[in-house]
Amino acid sequence: MKMKRAVKKGKKSDAGQTATPRDTWFTTMLQDMGSGRSEISLAAGKLVYSQGQVADSVFFIEAGRVRLSVVSRAGKEAILGILGTGDLFGEGCLAGQLRRMGSATTAAATNMVKVGREALVKALHERHPLSEAFLSQLLARNIAFEEEICDQLFNHSEKRLARALLKLARFQVDSTAMGPYAITPKVSQEALAEMIGTTRSRVNYFMNKFRRLGLIDYNGEIHVHSALLTDVVLSD
Repeated sequence: MKMKRAVKKGKKSDAGQTATPRDTWFTTMLQDMGSGRSEISLAAGKLVYSQGQVADSVFFIEAGRVRLSVVSRAGKEAILGILGTGDLFGEGCLAGQLRRMGSATTAAATNMVKVGREALVKALHERHPLSEAFLSQLLARNIAFEEEICDQLFNHSEKRLARALLKLARFQVDSTAMGPYAITPKVSQEALAEMIGTTRSRVNYFMNKFRRLGLIDYNGEIHVHSALLTDVVLSD
């Protein structure tokens, strides 16, 4: 389903940042759900839900970014992914998940629609356009996860890093800027290492290599030359 580009008036977060809601695929479909639906605005770095918490709702991102992560019993954290405008998360509760398998944290000022499990199940049964769009989103997520697994299994860390940078840069594709796309908010080398399953030293090595080759501009803030960096991902 094609996403519209209309922009609504932004909402101020408690950190003074603005996340601008957009007309996404779910906007009109969820508007009249009544008590089962609520809108949430959070500043960057705020916890949406934590690992082990009761799973009783699904979240739809109107604008902003959310990081999904999981912590092992040994205390090691792994980043599962970063979601943006139009994405949904927390859908495990629809399949009988009683507790959250991981945590969700805002990576930027974010506006979300929260829908309770019972209300969403009812809406999916009664509204065919919603159920079709919802299924399409889930299939797209499944394909993305399969690509991530293949990336981890078969690609070396340099290509995995290039792919991660492109994925982060895609959140800026609607920017009016003509130059390289900035990855905002800033992402650390430690976070990148967690995302691609390697060490910070390897990430630092490849970041410097990408900068020398002109694939990125990197001086604390990362600016990605998407067309050039794509060649690294597509190369054998």
